[in-house]
Amino acid sequence: MNKDEQEIRNLIETWLRATREGDIDTVLGLMEPDVVFLVPGQPPMVGREAFADALRAVVGKHAVESSSDIDEIAVFGDVAYCRTRLRITVRAKHDGLPMLRAGHTLSIMRRGADGKWRLSRDANMVVPA
Repeated sequence: MNKDEQEIRNLIETWLRATREGDIDTVLGLMEPDVVFLVPGQPPMVGREAFADALRAVVGKHAVESSSDIDEIAVFGDVAYCRTRLRITVRAKHDGLPMLRAGHTLSIMRRGADGKWRLSRDANMVVPA
């Protein structure tokens, strides 16, 4: 595994940990300001702030546990893609009833001028499991 692939794996692990801990600022730092998220049945979510609003709404009332199995990482200069299988459990903080979601993702990352990889585009095919 080369350095870029390891850094992308670290980005994913950091994202999962920060989401679990409700650390929204860390998650936002892992994405480009103009990030675009595609999810089934919804219009594209465009921009870091739109994602921040959605994440704040979730972590304010729910605990989020997730895991990701990386199937493929490919790096082409300062652009990379990653294909994963994602599993998410969202549990309401008050009643504890879990909602399970699972599916595939295809993410595009860009290396910034600072040398760090950040999420640029994400197609998330996670559906109720």
